This record gives sequence, structure tokens and C-alpha cells, in this order.
Amino acid sequence: MFEDVKMPEGMSAETLEHLMYPKNYGKLDDADGTGVALDEKTKEYVIFYAKLKDEIVKDVKFATNGCQDTVVIGSMFTEMIKENDVDYAQKAIQKMHDKLGKLSAQQQVCADIVFTAFIASLKNYENKQDGTDEELHLLKMKESCEVSQEEEEENDK
Repeated sequence: MFEDVKMPEGMSAETLEHLMYPKNYGKLDDADGTGVALDEKTKEYVIFYAKLKDEIVKDVKFATNGCQDTVVIGSMFTEMIKENDVDYAQKAIQKMHDKLGKLSAQQQVCADIVFTAFIASLKNYENKQDGTDEELHLLKMKESCEVSQEEEEENDK
């Protein structure tokens, strides 16, 4: 679709596709696991919804109030794990890190908040299977996407 478009430096056609037309964005009403990752400093969050059957991620959606990097990574990651088993999905976190390559400190937190929300959704699913009445599972981020200029310069080296 974007093969003939002059790409911004460092952006692939796949990235532009996910930016312009995010996949799996929104709420999944019948989710088996719902996880939230929260950056308390900026109040940015990702909500991850997973529908699981026999350890297979049958459907998945995410929502965020985050930046475009968070949306792109969420879209790419959900496409990668949909219709795969939970073990593959957990390993897909590293595959996404490899695919994304060198990220700025802020982009790294954008990626991590998506992955953390996914992990929280699995924990919510597990808790429900164990009989816990839990609407969602919340994990707070250790790092903030509000990166200081000094941290950004250090990461660029």
C-alpha cells in the first residue's frame, strides 16, 4: 500500500501501515484476561484484552492514551501474537525487541508498556482461573516515558 510513498528516515512501510491503520485497537468485551500497564508519572496507560482458548490467543485488542509509538507497537505486537499459543506470545516480546531494533529511551518505554499490559492480561487470566474475582490486573511501570534530555542524549550514543 505504501510502497510508492517516500518514507521518513528509518520508517518501514509496515510501520507506516500500523501508524495509519492500527490493528486490534479498541475494547474486547468478552476478554478472558484484561491487563493494564500504567506510567504513574505521565498517566500514560495501555489496556490489553486477551481472549484465550486452550492456551491459544484467539483474539486480542489494546487501547491506550499514549503516543503514536505506543499505538504502532501495540498494533504490530497484537498482530504477531493473534492465533498463536501463550508460550509463543511470551517469546514474541523478544522478537518484537529484535524487530524494532535500536529505540530511543522514550520509544523503549512505549514498547515496554505494551508488553507489560500483555503480561498483566495473562496474570488476570491466571488469577481468574484460580478463582480470584478480579476485573483487571494492573502493573505499574518502573520506567517513565517522560525521559530527561540527559537520558535521551545518553541513549543516542
